[in-house]
Amino acid sequence: MHIDTQFSIFLINKPGVLAQVLNALADGKVNIIAMTLMDSGEHGVLRLVSAQPAHARGILKRISMQVTESEVLCVTLPNKPGALADIATQLSQEHININYCYVTAGAHGGKTTGVLKVEDLKKTMKILEKHTCKKKSIPQRLRPNPSQKAR
Repeated sequence: MHIDTQFSIFLINKPGVLAQVLNALADGKVNIIAMTLMDSGEHGVLRLVSAQPAHARGILKRISMQVTESEVLCVTLPNKPGALADIATQLSQEHININYCYVTAGAHGGKTTGVLKVEDLKKTMKILEKHTCKKKSIPQRLRPNPSQKAR
């Protein structure tokens, strides 16, 4: 779990604009950790977290995109049903609102990254770390099943 930079890129909703941004990042060898795209009629908002935020920032500036930055919490989750639900439940019990979130697809039996936008990042991290440290706080459905063989 760590705090990372998220870029919110405002795109005109027309063919080729998303490709322009993604190709510029690809050409610059920027690895995208997680991303989501939503539209609001005439324009869309591409939100992404990259492995090289300073490099991504320079590329986005060079191609003249309207961009804002914010800090988000990146949480490593097991790629299992209910993993994000458990995080949301833990935070709701502590009265922490998740403004929005998105996740990577992850690999079967592997890990996925959840990106959460919350008001108080440090408090949220403490809450999640507290729950992670308590072995009994991990719901049964997320515990490894010793009878299943690794694939």
